[in-house]
Amino acid sequence: MTALTLSTSAAPGLRADAIVIGVVKGAKGPVVAPGAESVDKAYDGKLAGVLETLGASGAEGELTKLPSPAGLKAPLVVAVGLGAEPEKDSSFAAEALRKAAGVAARALTGAKKAAFVLPLGDAADVGAVAEGVLLGAYSFTAYKENAPSKSAPKAGNGKAPLAEAALLGGKPRDAAHKAALARAVAVSEELNRARDLINMPPNDLNPEAFAAIVQAAGKEHGLKVQVLDVKALEKGGYGGILGVGAGSTSGPRLVKLSYTSSKAKKHLALVGKGITYDSGGISLKPAGHNETMKCDMSGAAAVFAAVVSAARLGLEVNVTGWLALAENMPSGSATRPGDVLRMYSGKTVEVLNTDAEGRLVLADALWAASAEKPDAIVDVATLTGAMMLALGSRTFGIMANDDAFRTAVHEAAEEVGEPAWPMPLPEHLRKGMDSATADIANMGERMGGGLVAGLFLREFVGEGIAWAHLDIAGPAFNDGGPFGYTPKGGTGSAVRTLVRLAELVGSGDLG
Repeated sequence: MTALTLSTSAAPGLRADAIVIGVVKGAKGPVVAPGAESVDKAYDGKLAGVLETLGASGAEGELTKLPSPAGLKAPLVVAVGLGAEPEKDSSFAAEALRKAAGVAARALTGAKKAAFVLPLGDAADVGAVAEGVLLGAYSFTAYKENAPSKSAPKAGNGKAPLAEAALLGGKPRDAAHKAALARAVAVSEELNRARDLINMPPNDLNPEAFAAIVQAAGKEHGLKVQVLDVKALEKGGYGGILGVGAGSTSGPRLVKLSYTSSKAKKHLALVGKGITYDSGGISLKPAGHNETMKCDMSGAAAVFAAVVSAARLGLEVNVTGWLALAENMPSGSATRPGDVLRMYSGKTVEVLNTDAEGRLVLADALWAASAEKPDAIVDVATLTGAMMLALGSRTFGIMANDDAFRTAVHEAAEEVGEPAWPMPLPEHLRKGMDSATADIANMGERMGGGLVAGLFLREFVGEGIAWAHLDIAGPAFNDGGPFGYTPKGGTGSAVRTLVRLAELVGSGDLG
């Protein structure tokens, strides 16, 4: 990843490939943001006017490149929009800084060094800019013939990400600034690892391979990892996970990843849907709906990244991740519509649609997590197309069995810059899952399908445990062009929300 440093150097004398400055959308045109005064001076105080001539307005995400004047050692100035000018005596929103840094970092792919002269009012701003740079510079090139490498950083047509970024205005001896930078590096590295997993082709990332990657990371970061293979799942009675994975030659796995702190007073359990490829099973997806289904393990990737982040940050909370891994394929051994599965909880489920498989693997993992009686459980899943219809491609839905907990999760998501929206669990929709054959069916009413899925999951949460369900079907995978610090492909959605929740639980600020 891009190397980050905090620097008190002045921008004009810094040797770099580019200087990144912020531009604000003022009432009468673009305004150079605080921190870049020395750069503006090199343009004789006319930088805003030059930018306006070039068509810049300061709108969020807007990027303008211009050659440097004689007073700057860097040959290029990159001006990136921060959006509306904040009110007097108020600071820039963290998300505006994060997006601006991400846009600039992506635009500087192939550069060796850039100086970021964005407004850094406090340590939180340092963290936001650092995250933006690290997440924006991300690229997935492992399967490209001319992919960059350490020995040949610009091999063929490939370009390496921005190699180094100096955050000017950051204080290298300030404890708060150093801590903010360290946190940003840890979380961003793990989030980018999650992106790598989501982007991996399913012929390389099956349940067994995913479990092996978790085991290696566990050894590296001192985490306890337990992997239940097919035999162990059969012995334990995990009918949901086994039923989903029955059609594949790659057997399912349930992975438990545990971080423990000697100072912990609370226990947070995280459960992730890990369908490494979803064909829909016997209820086969139509053409045009399965080409990106390698991303159906995004929930498990997010949980994995969050637990490792908690360990790297040394959070004072116990965090257990449960990764329910399976490949949903059609074959002679696959679960059929009409089959009944006996879940780990003992409850029976009539499978009416094998493409509603995520809730089946999550149900077993939720019951396993509940057995340890954590203070709270959060599950994360690319669960329903209905949630995408409701909230679009950039916002995830939040359902919960406790309104206060749902609000807390929503606030944590908004705080870290992940768009989310609280959704209800209407009781009248539960009746649609009644089955004449089993205790419950895995399908209910078509309308409100995302809420129906949430109601199904609630059936498998232990009594008295606060639980929230994040349906990240929309934002988990970006089919369009990159924006802000979000790349095309796997996004790592929900990682930062989960880490923030763990921090809040550990500090006692969340119940």
